[in-house]
Amino acid sequence: MNKLFISILFSLSAFAINAQENKTDLLHELEKDQAVNPVTEQQSDAVMDQDLIMIATLKSATRLFGAKDDLTTVIMVLPPGTEMEILDSDSTYLHVISEDYEGYIYKHHAVISEAPLPVATEPEMAEAEPIIMEEKPVQQAQPVQQRQVSRFTYLENKYGSNMAAKLMAGKIWKGMSAEMILDSWGNPKKINRIISGNVIKEEWIFRNTWLYIENDILAEWGPIRN
Repeated sequence: MNKLFISILFSLSAFAINAQENKTDLLHELEKDQAVNPVTEQQSDAVMDQDLIMIATLKSATRLFGAKDDLTTVIMVLPPGTEMEILDSDSTYLHVISEDYEGYIYKHHAVISEAPLPVATEPEMAEAEPIIMEEKPVQQAQPVQQRQVSRFTYLENKYGSNMAAKLMAGKIWKGMSAEMILDSWGNPKKINRIISGNVIKEEWIFRNTWLYIENDILAEWGPIRN
């Protein structure tokens, strides 16, 4: 009887020791997992970077195209220093939005930076003000001569008197910029483009003349032969 009691007591002691060892091993495993997968400051910073947007700032005047595969779709010419939000990009173009206009610009014309997303705020409720209807005078159409004077003034402020006179006369010359061509002749009927490395070659087709432009600079032109 004593031998049976001693055997049972020995078995219970061995079971308690094994349970304690298993519990100790489990604690060690948990400590290892915590050491291998800590939450680092870099991971926290990566999450914070999701609150940034990409901004393009123009280094020089450039054209905003409505479609990058059709360079006749010029929306406007943007001045240097213009900032706009980048929606997408590839090796040549940036897909941007500037105020109410969305389109494409040449990537090498802009400097790309980051800016924080604007914080949305609730609009303040203002007291309603009485609406006063005012009669606006009817604007008369400007005569042709006055419109020409206004265009010359615009070109003179942009390029100077001598250059404005040439552009008003519809002249072109080697070394003039693509923007000057648009101010002199307007938009072409068609543009053929070839990209080779950092060199962008374009052939602008007008009604009777083709122009060869390399990196936005006029290099050559000639008549279209039927």
